Amino acid sequence: MPVKNRFAELQPEITAWRRDIHENPEILFETHRTSALVAEKLREFGCEEVTEGIGRTGVVGVIKGKTDTAGKVIGLRADMDALPILEATGLDYASKTPGAMHACGHDGHTAMLLGAAKYLAETRNFDGTVIVIFQPAEEGGGGGKEMCDDGMMERWGVQEVYGMHNWPGKPVGAFAIRSGPFFAATDQFDIAFEGLGGHAAKPQETVDTTVMAAQAVLALQTIASRNADPIDKVVVSVTSFETSSNAFNVIPQGVALKGTVRTMSPEMRDLAERRIKEICDGVAVTFGGKAEVVYHRGYPVMVNHDEQTAFAAEIATHVSGACEEAPLVMGGEDFAFMLEERPGAYILVGNGDTAAVHHPEYNFNDEAIPAGCSWWAEIVERRMPAAG
Repeated sequence: MPVKNRFAELQPEITAWRRDIHENPEILFETHRTSALVAEKLREFGCEEVTEGIGRTGVVGVIKGKTDTAGKVIGLRADMDALPILEATGLDYASKTPGAMHACGHDGHTAMLLGAAKYLAETRNFDGTVIVIFQPAEEGGGGGKEMCDDGMMERWGVQEVYGMHNWPGKPVGAFAIRSGPFFAATDQFDIAFEGLGGHAAKPQETVDTTVMAAQAVLALQTIASRNADPIDKVVVSVTSFETSSNAFNVIPQGVALKGTVRTMSPEMRDLAERRIKEICDGVAVTFGGKAEVVYHRGYPVMVNHDEQTAFAAEIATHVSGACEEAPLVMGGEDFAFMLEERPGAYILVGNGDTAAVHHPEYNFNDEAIPAGCSWWAEIVERRMPAAG
């Protein structure tokens, strides 16, 4: 296929971009070097417009086709940020920034979209306009929402939007996608239990928050086992348990819990929030203490649109020969905010037999570059075919 052949030619150049980004990771909205690199490349490619500072440090490029008879505008999005992880790959291009690492492959996503942008700016073999979207702060910062809140979709008239993520454990360059709910809503909670601290040898004179909080941790698991419809999905995980004292002979005055909730529907999200508060209040009252629950709603459920998902799967099949149905993913993805504003689809591309994402030994597989770039380019050329 011509597109795949061109990306095979471009692969060494795209790989060099990717490894440079990998070596210089930036977290959340601090993608200043990466954003500047992206903007510089887009200008080199000849984009009609390159705008920085959308969603704080996001970059948007505009590429016009040879013709524009139908006024179609498609957005293609890649994320740029790294994670606060100490890299353990031992690569010669490993992170030079202590405590920061591209452990989720956003370096690969950015490089692949740059590669697709270079090709599309070279050929312009489509009828319409492409908006290439480079987003900061996917890893918990909500950069996608900030770009949308800055009016990105309206400013550039985006009508559909497409995204991609690499997937370890899936063969290199193979694709998988699913329609409807795909990635989970990701919420967080902080719970503060307050009792009456005192001497560990005189528990009868205290209101023991350690026992109180321990009971709550166990009781919270009944949300999934006894409150939720088994057909619907919910995960409630308490991930931090911290007492106000760590002495051997002190019953602490307070205990703080932290955790996360993952759901696949608005109804289950509401149920989980309500039951967390009810359970903690009930447990605290039972033991004679008090509980304060602060529930933070994060990324919503990421929902792929039916028509665009079918089209994305068709293109993936054209590129790689097949496209499987992807499993539900209880991880979060802030591309959800863009899919709330415009119809579109998000696809997975195989990264081969590598460490899992968010692992200190993970690395993006550069052999996936031609397939990923080809999918983005083919989305454009087949969704907006060049006018006669």
